[in-house]
Amino acid sequence: MNEELEYAEMLEIPVETVTVNRKERKKRERVPDLKEQLVQEVNERMESEEDPAYAESTPIAREQAYEARGKKIARRVLVCEFVAVCALCAAIFLTNIFLTDSAINTFVRGLFRGNAAQADNRAYTEFTLSPVVNDSVDAEIAVSETGVISFTGQCSVYSPCDGSVASVNGNAETGYTVEVKHSDSFSSIISGLSAVYCAEGERVRANLPLGYSDGEGEVRVMLYSDGTLLSCLTADGNTLAWS
Repeated sequence: MNEELEYAEMLEIPVETVTVNRKERKKRERVPDLKEQLVQEVNERMESEEDPAYAESTPIAREQAYEARGKKIARRVLVCEFVAVCALCAAIFLTNIFLTDSAINTFVRGLFRGNAAQADNRAYTEFTLSPVVNDSVDAEIAVSETGVISFTGQCSVYSPCDGSVASVNGNAETGYTVEVKHSDSFSSIISGLSAVYCAEGERVRANLPLGYSDGEGEVRVMLYSDGTLLSCLTADGNTLAWS
């Protein structure tokens, strides 16, 4: 508007005679965005209950099918296991009748015997005797006619063979007595000890001290087989051997 007035003044036209026409600009109608329109239409269809395309659908029973298939496989596995157990029982029964010394019978008997399978049936003759005192000890080893080994001296005392302690009795005043189990039938009893280094149930080695003697009393070692005192042994210095 100011530009038109200035132009009229330049032409020396009275301002009163100038008519200014204003053109109203038409407001541009806002064209809805195509994306928004599409989203709105989809929402309207989703909210509409009459549109069959968006009607509530029934879920596919896929999990039920998998569950039924799993149960079917589990039944088959159980049947196979039952058949295998029946076959094994039948095999054991037949081998017990016709093959009493077969490997499967030996295995089954070992399972039912438990600790009996670990029985130590070694005889005393299968053991090698070890010295009951050190070679450096000045103690005279004697063996009686009945097989009792005896000596007197201040020294450590050893078991004649490896084994486990079956019992420990006595005290420091009267002397300790130790029984060592070497096998189910072979054992030894050592008496007259001033001190004992092991307890009942412990393993002992022939090369490790079992106890100690202060030299004031006699130490006696007796070997037994099935409860019978063994007399079939000799002593050459500190070395013991079966006769």
